[in-house]
Amino acid sequence: MLVNLRDICAIAEQNAIDDGNHAKVLAEARRRKDSFWTRTPDLKTVVGLLTQATEEAWDATRLDTLWPGDSNRPANAADQHKALFPSVRRKIELIAKSILEEMNEPQPENEKKPEEPPLRMLFIPANSSATAVYQVLSDNGGEGLMFETEGDTLANTFGSDYGNYSDGFRKAFHHETISYVRRKDREYVNLKHPKLSTLLTGTPRQILNLITDAENGLFSRFAFYYLNTRLIWNNVFDNSTDGTLDEYFQKMGAEYQDLYNILKSADHDLKFRFTIEQEEDFNATFDALQDEYVAECGEEFVASVRRLGVIMFRIAMCISVLRLTEDGSFEDDITCLDIDYQTAKTIALTLIQHNAKVFSTLPSTPQPVMAKGGQRGRLKQVFLERLPAEFDRKTYAQLAEEVGLNAKSIDRTIRKWCEEGILENVAHGRYKKC
Repeated sequence: MLVNLRDICAIAEQNAIDDGNHAKVLAEARRRKDSFWTRTPDLKTVVGLLTQATEEAWDATRLDTLWPGDSNRPANAADQHKALFPSVRRKIELIAKSILEEMNEPQPENEKKPEEPPLRMLFIPANSSATAVYQVLSDNGGEGLMFETEGDTLANTFGSDYGNYSDGFRKAFHHETISYVRRKDREYVNLKHPKLSTLLTGTPRQILNLITDAENGLFSRFAFYYLNTRLIWNNVFDNSTDGTLDEYFQKMGAEYQDLYNILKSADHDLKFRFTIEQEEDFNATFDALQDEYVAECGEEFVASVRRLGVIMFRIAMCISVLRLTEDGSFEDDITCLDIDYQTAKTIALTLIQHNAKVFSTLPSTPQPVMAKGGQRGRLKQVFLERLPAEFDRKTYAQLAEEVGLNAKSIDRTIRKWCEEGILENVAHGRYKKC
């Protein structure tokens, strides 16, 4: 008899909790419906929200409800009446249906919707839509980090219809304004001075998936470090250090957090500059590097040399700021020390060799046929430009006659262009431009 009474008491209390959760779950359902980041709740979702809220509240009050005095509780009281009763679960489904109806009812015009809080997220997942990445950057004050151990994650996102924010990557390197439209509010947003730092690791083939050629400008905005495979087996049981890597980086992060807070709380901007001698050496160094690597890699590598100059300046700036922790002096102007300048220069001279190594693995961009042999060369150039994206032999033979070329000898030219990568023989008698 006592058990039955406690059952009745438990059912009554669980039903009361259900009724009390109605307004809270309705508010959460409306919030998810209006949010850009979440899906509109369905019946299953609302039932889950109600069930979770009821179970949490029941678990918190169960012992005091069924056994008000500690002395009357049996030893196994903590394990009794934990589950919701079937009748309570049926009531949850009825309340959930009611909440769905109320959620979809139009709100009074004078009822102001609560503003959605900004989504603060320093680390941005690479597998995000373009709008989502820009929105997170905007909510985070234009700052963000992207860290992926598999370069394919970003490459696959760039290859999708919704996630190609390669142009945003290129603009963020120079802190150029990124513009986009928020679909939910139809709001035009200008993200001024974006600051996005990205670290990717991967295999050489993954680089080819991410950057197919050097012409779109994305290649020159990365600093590459190419690691050759070492055929050495490391001792996986080495315990020469006391702490774990996680603990090591947590400690290092705490130290940098203090420096970040000091810089963030400063009432003025810090200005960084090279000395006159450093500026002269910088210009002479990169002038020589530009001549050297253009001769070695071609004009497509010019952008990499020039942007590496920007990267070296930023490295020197970061090293100089870290130097402030030694003397604790945060003046308006920071002049780079020679030792820090030489460190940044050594890093840059190393990086340019790795950039050239990776650049050499990219497929060469097909060059247009140069006009050689006078009039015939010019006619071939016109012929190539007028060829459609895909064509067959009949089409190019007819076009050759129209521009004044021999329709029979043009077959050799077509075969030669296929060998040089200007054209591709996709099927017997069918071709396309590369």
